Amino acid sequence: MASLRLAVDAMGGDFGLRSSIPAALAAISENPRLHITLIGDKHAIDAAIQGKRFDSTRLEIVHSDCAVAMDEKPSVALRKKRHSSMGMALEMLKDGRANGVVSAGNTGALVAMGCFIVERIPGIRRPAICAPIPSRSGHTFVLDLGANVDGDADELHQFAIMGSALACILDNKPSPRVAVLNIGEELLKGKEYLRDAAELIRKDNSLNYAGFVEGGDILGSAADVVVCEGFVGNVAVKVCEGTARFIGEGLASQFKRTVYGRLVGAAAKPLLRSFRQQINPERYNGAALLGLKGVVVKSHGRSHARSFQNAIRHAVQAVELDLPARIARQIEVMVEH
Repeated sequence: MASLRLAVDAMGGDFGLRSSIPAALAAISENPRLHITLIGDKHAIDAAIQGKRFDSTRLEIVHSDCAVAMDEKPSVALRKKRHSSMGMALEMLKDGRANGVVSAGNTGALVAMGCFIVERIPGIRRPAICAPIPSRSGHTFVLDLGANVDGDADELHQFAIMGSALACILDNKPSPRVAVLNIGEELLKGKEYLRDAAELIRKDNSLNYAGFVEGGDILGSAADVVVCEGFVGNVAVKVCEGTARFIGEGLASQFKRTVYGRLVGAAAKPLLRSFRQQINPERYNGAALLGLKGVVVKSHGRSHARSFQNAIRHAVQAVELDLPARIARQIEVMVEH
């Protein structure tokens, strides 16, 4: 089978090389078709991989001594950091030297550079970060998770189209249920732009509108796709992640408190392990930046190696499915109808 190549922004995120390098080595060990280009400080990367066992023919290092800071303004990064590890990764994607990009770096900079270097799918006003959130029915796709801090009715309508297309492709659902995140299910609840967006989605015959949903419904089974502005979506997903950690740590603490608790915990260990895995945020790390012409996956800024490796897996899946091209075609079909 044909190989595929990912460009990894090795210096992005809070942990930089400490997460990206072990994740990349594990990923190429796991997938014999995968080639990774690590972009970052070559001397530091060489020192970190010294003595490690891996297929050196499938790992390339491209030097960049410049990284986009996590608190850097996107406009500044776009003007002055084109030769950063993030910018060079995106340039590789644009030039066809990579099939996809993975970065845990500055979200705003990744969006701005992605729009400028990789470019948007025709007709898309703004890209959106979309990720599956664990739910009662398996998962729910939520977008936007932070590519844009605001939004209007037309943009939420486009997010609905892209999210629906993604669910069609990844979950093989011919008519995914699309809902709008709001402070209540009633038609008169929420801001005016949300009500306008809901009306646009409801009138779009290519979409299966499921109405308004509240934050708690994301983890339920009320919809396959939930759309919202990026500020709200980012807060919602981080609350979900924090809740998952709280539950996992709380259960472990309770079982350790008494001898009886330790006995019960030992008996329930297989079930607890399965539940923890189901709600573990690291398992779902890796959000696709929908609306661009190429595969760009945003990893959580605080990703550790295992979590970053999951983002690489998501990028591999998106490349194998030819996700951007299929979304573009799906959007064309939806718009035509």
